[in-house]
Amino acid sequence: MSEPIIDLHSDEYFMGEALRQAARAYERDEVPVGAVVVREGRIIARAYNQVETLKDATAHAEMLALTQAENAVGDWRLTDCTLYVTKEPCPMCAGAVVHTRLARVVFGAGDPKGGAAGGAMNLLQFPTLNHRCDITAGVRLEECRALLQSFFAEQRAAAKARPEN
Repeated sequence: MSEPIIDLHSDEYFMGEALRQAARAYERDEVPVGAVVVREGRIIARAYNQVETLKDATAHAEMLALTQAENAVGDWRLTDCTLYVTKEPCPMCAGAVVHTRLARVVFGAGDPKGGAAGGAMNLLQFPTLNHRCDITAGVRLEECRALLQSFFAEQRAAAKARPEN
């Protein structure tokens, strides 16, 4: 079997699928981050943030998608997979990416304060860790950023509207 062709159009398409997941999070008052894992040109996992829903600080879209992908593959090693996520992974999620040995991470909006794929730090390519993966940043950036900005603007407006106790 020949290698799947990875190009900008593929990245745009799969990020669109991650954006659909992020929209599901938004509808549920979760921070709108969505993720999909792709193997051999096919989506094997889809997830969105569910921290508030599950009352679980580790229920980030990436973590949930990685667990699904491991189940789909039947192994914890995801060496031939790509993670598409609408926001740059945090240190927890980047650590999970390194441990599962993903080949590549593609993200939309960067996170200069807390991102661990080159924003605040780069755990995905940290020299002393046992695995490094390729990173593609900024895919469908404006859409990913707009979703996050809209969500947080609504959250701030709702907080201001609440009466003081």
